[in-house]
Amino acid sequence: MSRRLLFVTPLRDWTRTAIGCVIVAIILFPLYWMTNVSLQPRAALLATELRFLPIPPLTENYVRVLGEQAGSIGTSLFIATTTAIVCLLIAAPAAYALVVFRLRWLTLFVLLLLIVQMIPHVVVANALYAIYARAGLLNTHLGLILADASMGVPFAILILRAFIVSLPRSLIEAALVDGATHWGAFTRIILPLSRNGLITSGLFCFLFAWSDFLFALTMGTQGKIVPITLGIYKYIGNENTSWNSIMAAAVLASIPPIVLLLAGQRYITAGLVGGAVKE
Repeated sequence: MSRRLLFVTPLRDWTRTAIGCVIVAIILFPLYWMTNVSLQPRAALLATELRFLPIPPLTENYVRVLGEQAGSIGTSLFIATTTAIVCLLIAAPAAYALVVFRLRWLTLFVLLLLIVQMIPHVVVANALYAIYARAGLLNTHLGLILADASMGVPFAILILRAFIVSLPRSLIEAALVDGATHWGAFTRIILPLSRNGLITSGLFCFLFAWSDFLFALTMGTQGKIVPITLGIYKYIGNENTSWNSIMAAAVLASIPPIVLLLAGQRYITAGLVGGAVKE
């Protein structure tokens, strides 16, 4: 009986590993195909002779796209980074206030934050367009940053609130007894202990702004501000579409988020589960 169990256990492990590899392969296949197309000549697509391996790989698509989209990548980096900073500056104090001060309608407010996340971006974009037109924020970096932050702040508040709730409340009470103000307790105690939550929230807000297309298209009516999402869109024409350029630009646009996610993956895991223990 024991020999049979020893045989069945490795078999189950190998089966689970094989299933996991298949799932990962399916998930990563679009990324592979995107890279594969970007390294092949345009004639291969037109003649339906696209190969599964780009041999020999052609880098001319990347050279051309990098020259054309370097400014768009820089614009996206500036907007996404600034949006993440704005979201944290607003969300961190708000999350602290929701935890420390016993608000009467706290549950309703948290529910409203969840509902905001469900509102389609096109509805928010249409509402903001009318406001931006009167305020003179169309075709400005500030307008696009505020629009992206409007979707990132509620998410960041929910993440940071869940993380701060998991911290011992006695830390805040001890700081207040020692003479610190709430702002002092927040900046000197809560913020250093909430590093994982801050990094997680900041990364997700960065990704929201980096991948934004609708706000950039709606708020930039004159084409003065062109993030990388709009830069990729310009390769799509009514009669001619440069798929090689689209795929090369998409690969280049994927590099900054991938680097950030790889650099902060352990903080993201800790930040997402930070509020799962105590509520």
